[in-house]
Amino acid sequence: MRVTLASLGGGWENTMTAECAAALKSAGCILGAQRLLEHLPQGCTDNRIAAVKPRELLDGILRQSCDCAVVYSGDAGFYSGARGLLPLLEERQIPARVLPGVSSVQLLSARLARPWQDWNLVSAHGTDCDPMAAVSAGRPAFFLTGGALGPGEICRRLTQAGLGALAVTVGENLSAPEERVTSGTAAELAGRGFPSLSVLLAEAAPRYGPRCPGIPDGEFIRGDVPMTKQEVRSAALAKLAVRPADTLWDVGAGTGSVSVELALAAPQGRVFAVECEQDACALISENKQKFSTWNLQLVEGRAPQALRDLPAPDGVFLGGTKGELDAIVGAALDKNPNARICVSAIALETLSAATAALTGRGLEAQVTQIAVSRTKPAGRLHLLMANNPTFLIAGNCHG
Repeated sequence: MRVTLASLGGGWENTMTAECAAALKSAGCILGAQRLLEHLPQGCTDNRIAAVKPRELLDGILRQSCDCAVVYSGDAGFYSGARGLLPLLEERQIPARVLPGVSSVQLLSARLARPWQDWNLVSAHGTDCDPMAAVSAGRPAFFLTGGALGPGEICRRLTQAGLGALAVTVGENLSAPEERVTSGTAAELAGRGFPSLSVLLAEAAPRYGPRCPGIPDGEFIRGDVPMTKQEVRSAALAKLAVRPADTLWDVGAGTGSVSVELALAAPQGRVFAVECEQDACALISENKQKFSTWNLQLVEGRAPQALRDLPAPDGVFLGGTKGELDAIVGAALDKNPNARICVSAIALETLSAATAALTGRGLEAQVTQIAVSRTKPAGRLHLLMANNPTFLIAGNCHG
């Protein structure tokens, strides 16, 4: 027995290779999704088994004594079930070959007369993905869609994140008679219904640009809200050992300066800026827009109550706790006992409370004092003016 994994392209004969059509006509049994089995070329066997899951396909194959073909839409090498079936066939030493096909990304690329080699290819078909991270990679993002995360829902999430003006294109039923291509903005297409066989191309989101931590203080929109200074922000990010896909909390976010730095350091991750003061919340939103940190989400409310529905954090920065430091540390560690925590303090009482909160939960409290002085012109001279010394208290921050 030999098994051929055949790629049908758009699922119609006009996008199927001659090699694939010949393999289907010579197969003694054809397996695959019911909708694909209904559109096979003339001359194919009537011995057809509707199955999708790799184990079900394998069971169907093992019941045959002839060469089999398993059909996939698009290309079998592009987010298809072939990835799950091939190892099962190899385990049983069943010979298999894969025939390539025209994928949906190629079809949309052709319709738009645009090359696709620089697109960020993402699957949202039957799985949850992060649209903001996908469009923030500096390239157009192509989404395979399906299930609850269709083009309309992806556009809704982009709009909610502040990217309503982002240009998007939806390709529906590509290569089928009812094919349609629709272009607009994320806001215009947000929430609209599209067929299950749809794909979405979103242009690259504006971004601030890669840089090392420590954005100059003057670049932030500040108002009268206290802000964590440049040197302290740099040290805090080093303590938190931020990784590109981390989920991060900034509790008592103030102007959002730390939130912005965290979001830039974790472009594939998510940052939640938790703040209860209305004027500070407005500044966080303004700084999010200014620095194009679309993976930053403002959470208006007072901690620890506001933390209840947040996902488990990899890292937590505490800039302001309004007397709830111990409860906030507890809430973070309850969600992830291995969360990396860094507390900023200028008062000795906060230093003491942070140390007690960490050591009381079995963590080592690493205390660092940062004393920064900056020059200030005084006539023809320059004097060093000291900022308040700042303590950084870290726990579980071992990189």
